[in-house]
Amino acid sequence: MAPKRTIRSIPQQRTPAREQDPAARRGNFEEVTLAYNEAEATLESQRCLVCPEPACTSGCPVGIDIPGFISRISAGDIRGAYDVLARTNLMPAVCGRVCPQENQCEGVCIVGDVLEPVAIGRLERFVGDRAIAGGFARRPYIEPNGLRIGVVGSGPAGMACAADMAKAGCAVTVYEAFHLPGGVLRYGIPDFRLPNSVVDAEIEGLRRLGVRFECNTLVGRLFSIEQMIDELGYHAVFIGTGAGYPAMLGIPGDSLNGVLSANELLTRCNLMRARDFPAVDTPLPLGRHVAVVGAGNTAMDAMRVCLRLGAEQVSCIYRRSRAECPARAEEVHHAEQEGIEFHWLTAPVEVLGDGKGNVRALRCQRMELGEPDRSGRARPVPVPGSEHDIEVDQIVFAIGTNANPIIGQTSGLALDKRGYIAVDETLATSLAGVYAGGDIVTGAATVIEAMGAGRRAARSMKDYLGLSDPSAPSAPGGLFGIPREERNFVRLRIA
Repeated sequence: MAPKRTIRSIPQQRTPAREQDPAARRGNFEEVTLAYNEAEATLESQRCLVCPEPACTSGCPVGIDIPGFISRISAGDIRGAYDVLARTNLMPAVCGRVCPQENQCEGVCIVGDVLEPVAIGRLERFVGDRAIAGGFARRPYIEPNGLRIGVVGSGPAGMACAADMAKAGCAVTVYEAFHLPGGVLRYGIPDFRLPNSVVDAEIEGLRRLGVRFECNTLVGRLFSIEQMIDELGYHAVFIGTGAGYPAMLGIPGDSLNGVLSANELLTRCNLMRARDFPAVDTPLPLGRHVAVVGAGNTAMDAMRVCLRLGAEQVSCIYRRSRAECPARAEEVHHAEQEGIEFHWLTAPVEVLGDGKGNVRALRCQRMELGEPDRSGRARPVPVPGSEHDIEVDQIVFAIGTNANPIIGQTSGLALDKRGYIAVDETLATSLAGVYAGGDIVTGAATVIEAMGAGRRAARSMKDYLGLSDPSAPSAPGGLFGIPREERNFVRLRIA
């Protein structure tokens, strides 16, 4: 029996991840952070204390058995590690790259109380990449039950819901407005953080479960949510359309040529491959001096994309200080390495034109931090007389998103005061048999939180449809999710 690990007995230093050289990566879209090799993954896995009541699992929105998969890496059982991950997360190669582990599982890691926390995200990515390379598949036996499920949106919430409903024996069809599935994973995240090849591989895993993808299908225009139930014959529907409607500041001059949203920039570059223009037909006119307003992960992506597309200078404009910056620390660090110029405590007040309808400069005002606002962060307060101009010829707004309005405008779904879909604690909407989750309910959140919502909705949908859920905790006297009083009974459905 292996000796029990303690803080003193484990490797004291977190295993570093190798990275592309900053000077080289500014000119390519290849991944910045390189994956662990097997020796590095094994070494890092030995830092896990395998806690009997792991806080990291509770800190994961989908409840991954983190000590379980890490202990299998330690034992050299990579396939076994994948099997543990795949019980709750079919996209470990995605989540290992883009989830903010520092605020979730790693943020509550016990090792982190004394040393650096275990690199859970890097270990998850290692296993996910090995699964793709080795063609691992965890396809359970599926007994078709004759029920049809429609999923609107192929982002992380939709894919998680689709996977669970397919495993339950339902015939699942996912509708995607764009020409390729993946949602925000494909259009919103550049290849240097999440390669499209990884997204393709994870989607292929869903196809192996029997999930069908119908692209170029804009629900709310071709047919409504009500028609999915009444005319298309779906027994239940899940809406995971995200919150992709960009927000703008509404300052003078923001309609000048050269002003665009980060959503448009990233969608054109990532999904529509504008970075390969003129080999592809999608143009993306880019300025020489670009200012990106905002400092979240989307802003970091937009700035670093502009560098790779050839901008000479890229600046970040953010009204709070670096300490309040909402982006992942790793993303800010990478942006700084690549030469992004940061203007902290700076707020835009007007876009200045050149007299010909084009952007000439961004007029800004210096800020200082005051009392905390409702978000808990210090409120930025303007400094009188501090207006100044930053010479730019393109401005990208990355200040958040709003609810995609199409579903709400074309259905009888109840919405909340912000325009997001209103749901109850089970993620049921105001329409019977229709559920929703992810950013279209909560506003912008993380990939893993959206996946968690998709799985919660799937559990509620199975309950609504009268399907037993073997993955649910058994009630007293229950077995495989089946209550004692239901044993030896067979459910019949009257047409």
